[in-house]
Parts: sequence; structure tokens; C-alpha cells
Amino acid sequence: MKGIIMCCVALLPAIEISGCTQRNSLPPVAINSPTPAPQYSPQVAKPVPGAPLFTTPPTIAVEPLAIDPPNPWKPEAEVRDWEYIVIHHTASSTGSVESIHELHSKKKDKSGNSWLGIGYHFVIGNGNGMPDGAIESTFRWREQMHGAHAGNNKYNQHGIGICLVGNFENEPPSDAQLAAVKKLVGVLKAEYNINSDHVQGHRDVKATACPGKYFPMSEVASAIDLPVYGATSPNGKSPTSKMELAAQK
Repeated sequence: MKGIIMCCVALLPAIEISGCTQRNSLPPVAINSPTPAPQYSPQVAKPVPGAPLFTTPPTIAVEPLAIDPPNPWKPEAEVRDWEYIVIHHTASSTGSVESIHELHSKKKDKSGNSWLGIGYHFVIGNGNGMPDGAIESTFRWREQMHGAHAGNNKYNQHGIGICLVGNFENEPPSDAQLAAVKKLVGVLKAEYNINSDHVQGHRDVKATACPGKYFPMSEVASAIDLPVYGATSPNGKSPTSKMELAAQK
């Protein structure tokens, strides 16, 4: 029995050593540490000797938008060489292109020949017979014919006749009529290179009160159309510029 106990005691160190050896035989666990981010050095561009420090961006040509409306009174016929604009009134409270045409068709010239009809190129209504401020061209304008309105051959041949319905010996034209005639006169001046001093009342070319003492002739004569529409007159002149028109006032 004593021998058995001594044998077991002698084996204990071997068993302990064997157990330790078995525990230590496991492979070690590797712990990965985070990889540090790479470091970059900023690259600074070096100036080139002689090169400008700043560059100018290229200029881009932009064409202006075509916002100008076409001239609503531009005739299809070959344009006459207009030099004047003559303003009239009907000296009546009502009127229209049709009624004036009928009246003028009954007239005769100095040779006894009947008129072709209405002698004006444009009529502007006052609300009685035509809408207030309405502008209507006649056959004389559409066909670019001479007028029969001035009682003066030079102004009939080279003058655009504009008649406003109303009697401006008694009262001024309506606001709508005044705005309309200024617009029309401004366009015609620009289109046909007509100076402000060539915009005249009927009384300036013939002994008459027309277009009446309450008609603002100087205000209408200095009217400027903006924008200028860009047509050229038959004599080859360029249309009057805005600055030139302003200088004519």
C-alpha cells in the first residue's frame, strides 16, 4: 500500500507539468491595431516665371433679345419719301374713317375733279364713331398715295395727314387720343427720319384754326418713339437714333 502511494506521489509532478504544457500549447491570439491614415503633404503650385498672376475670363458676345414689336403701321407698298406730318381735327364731335371718306368723296379739287375719298392717311377716334384712341390707317397710307388734306401741294405730296376726331377749339383731345397720336407720331418720325420741326398743325401750312387752340401741338411734335423700329426711308437715310430724336425736342 505504501508503495502505491509513493508511486502516485511520484507521478503528480509529471501530471502537473503535462497539464501546463497542454495549456501553453494554444496559439497566441493576435490583436490587430488600426492602421494609421497615410499622411499627404499639400502640393503648392509654383508660379511660372513671366506668367500673369491673374487671367481674364473670355468675353462672350450675347446678342440682345428681339423685344421690339414690328411697326403695326408699316405699309406693304413702296414707301414714299415722306418729309412732314400734318395734324388735323374733324371739328366735329363724332366721326370715323367711313364717315369722313363719304364726306370727302363729295368734294372736288381746283380742276373740278372729285376726290378719291378720305384725304387723310390716319384717323384717331374719340369714342364717338370709333373707339377712343383707336388708330386706323386709310387706303392712302396702305397704298402710299399722296394726301388731300393740307390745301398745299408740297404738304399733300410729302406730308402724312393725321386727323383726330373732335373739335379742339372747344376742348382738348382725350387722354387716349393724346397717347395714341404721340405714339403714332413717334413711330413715323423714327421710321421716316422726320424732324420734330416738320411735325406741324394744319394751321402752320394753311390759314385755318385746325387742329384747334386746345391741341398740344408742341408736345405732340416732340414725341419720341422708344424703341426705334429700324426701318429706313426711301432716300436711304438711317432711322433717327433715340439720342438724335431727344436732341430735336
